[in-house]
Amino acid sequence: MKTNTISALALAAAMAAQMGPQALRAQETSTMAEDAEAPFESENDPFIWLEEARSVPALSWVRSENERVDQTLGEDPRFAELKAEALAILDSEDRIPYVSFTPHGLMNFWQDANNPKGVLRLTTLDSYRTDDPQWETVLDIDRLAREEGREWVFAGFNCLPPEGNRCMVGLSDGGKDANEMREFDVATRQFVDGGFRLPESQGGVSWIDEDTLLVSRDFGEGTLTESLYPYTTRLWKRGTAIEDAPEIFRGEPSDVSAGAILLRDSTGTVQARAAYRGLSFHERAYYLQQGEEWTRLDMPEKSGLFGIVDGHVLFSTDVPWTVGGTTFPADSIVAADLAEWKADPNGAAKSLVWAPAERQTKQGASITANSMFVNLLDNVRGQVLKFDYEDGEWTSRRVALPDNATVGVAASDNESDRIMYSVTDFLTPSTLYYSDGSGAPEVLKTSPARFSAEGMKVEQFEAISKDGTRIPYFVVKPEGMTMDGTTPTLLSGYGGFQVPRLPGYLGTTGKLWLERGGAYVLGNMRGGGEFGPEWHQTAIRENKQRTWDDFIAIAEDLVKRGITSPQHLGIQGGSQGGLLVGTAFTQRPDLYNAAIVQIPLFDMLRYHEIGRGASWIGEYGDPRIAEQRAWIEPYSPYQKLTQDTDFPTPFYITSTADDRTHPAHGRKAAARMSAQGQAYYYYEDMTGGHSGGVDNDQRAKLLALQHVYLMQQLMDEGGGYDEE
Repeated sequence: MKTNTISALALAAAMAAQMGPQALRAQETSTMAEDAEAPFESENDPFIWLEEARSVPALSWVRSENERVDQTLGEDPRFAELKAEALAILDSEDRIPYVSFTPHGLMNFWQDANNPKGVLRLTTLDSYRTDDPQWETVLDIDRLAREEGREWVFAGFNCLPPEGNRCMVGLSDGGKDANEMREFDVATRQFVDGGFRLPESQGGVSWIDEDTLLVSRDFGEGTLTESLYPYTTRLWKRGTAIEDAPEIFRGEPSDVSAGAILLRDSTGTVQARAAYRGLSFHERAYYLQQGEEWTRLDMPEKSGLFGIVDGHVLFSTDVPWTVGGTTFPADSIVAADLAEWKADPNGAAKSLVWAPAERQTKQGASITANSMFVNLLDNVRGQVLKFDYEDGEWTSRRVALPDNATVGVAASDNESDRIMYSVTDFLTPSTLYYSDGSGAPEVLKTSPARFSAEGMKVEQFEAISKDGTRIPYFVVKPEGMTMDGTTPTLLSGYGGFQVPRLPGYLGTTGKLWLERGGAYVLGNMRGGGEFGPEWHQTAIRENKQRTWDDFIAIAEDLVKRGITSPQHLGIQGGSQGGLLVGTAFTQRPDLYNAAIVQIPLFDMLRYHEIGRGASWIGEYGDPRIAEQRAWIEPYSPYQKLTQDTDFPTPFYITSTADDRTHPAHGRKAAARMSAQGQAYYYYEDMTGGHSGGVDNDQRAKLLALQHVYLMQQLMDEGGGYDEE
């Protein structure tokens, strides 16, 4: 059995988790205050100048805000200890070095105190089994950054199968999503002199052969969508200029993105050339190249190509799909004979591979030479199913891994049956399992404990949302916790883009927060992916308020159960989760005493104009359309920051280098609160992009600042900011 998945098709929202945050005395900014209550049309927004990410006035404002945080939170006596504890965990030499299988050995990207920007390195399986593997450096990002005087962040390796010698290396300047790409020779450990090289852009490349690439990038005027992603693909031959490369596929400027891709089997053989148009963030049109023509595939727009498996092409669908009188349920995996599909893509017979049971959903697939492995969630608990096509039918069995944990495939080898699994939960350090395919998985590596979990307990509860829906959430309780409402509690969540938030070892949160008597809560609101596509689709666009209602319901339930009280309850989220926190503390300011608003969306009446915001219209709607603006306007947090409301003191955290969720959202929110004389904190990481600091020292600083904030707001006597 041969398999291959098409992970390049997945557009997923990511978020930073387990980071915590306190407040500045609001400065009086007379030039801003004059217009603070003006109508929020674009031309009347007094803070629109902060949307220029790197303008001199904006960066001057940022540095001033950062200095205030450093002089307040950074001067708290607990800051240095918290940062040291976080850095010790982040830089620990005994953490699991997760790897990928390559033809050259096991490859790992590693950051520590000696390699703050990171090193790409190789070892053998035999050496990896030991407590002290011997590593060979492939690419040293710190050295490259020093030599070139750039703030390089490693942005991935894309290699030509099956040998994997020629690779395109992504290098991001300061952590942006956009990256420069250069050809690298793994055998010589050198960039190829005169090789393929692409300037900074969004988009990617696919190897056709050693001398040919498919390239979807910014080729200049008329090649980027409204969302600022590429929508054309060119075929680039070695020795020619990219400007002369012929265009082979073109989407539409109104698409989110578009491009051509290759469908390979596990031997690395290209079986087909496909293309997609992102009609919205959640909807795509797919095409198959037949000769010189592109045939549009007759499949739901909320479905996708899932991979090639032992002579079959697989599909995944987020909605029911009826083919030839048979209806395949949402979230199922569907197969067609590969040869038949290539000859007649819309006429080929389809069959069911897998369909979810109640409260189940798949989370993706991985491959070995002879099997496919699908990660599942079952009531937010993980399991892995092994699939084989034998004697004309699909069979599956559950892999023997621990129950009641978050499990998944950590690495798989499509040239053999070698596979690794990760297993974790809130209180148990991560464990790495390995199998060569001949027996049950065995423990390969275990991470040491980073905090004392003795006496701590994990419980799962359900809150009743505004419309009666039961919303599950996890509570991690510190030892000796009493249900009298006095426990400092951090509630985190996401609730968007069909992305699940799952139990995982709390590590720094355990050390910095739980050990000091705090409780941690993880909510699984609608809009996320914890229970499949419907759980997501029921809380988007005109129904997005359901996500905010679910989060508020969890907070109310925590208070009702006596787990905490508004004085001791803080909330935290990043990206879509930052919007979640923004809606929560503006809709129910009485319910919280701390709000960590990380890399947020916030001005939802203008988000489509800021950075790549237009790409998310499929999730939220388009505020330029009156009917859809009516969905968004009631919850847009920026417009809810009114002078006469007593808000909890929020801590906004953004990144200058974030070219996905623009720092303007957090900047403008902080500036508006400042102009209104309201208390807040604002800190902007000058590098690091959407995922946080570029090195562990900066990540540790961000963690320490956030946990000082939480302690001041939720643990200290008086419960936070003192107006006097």
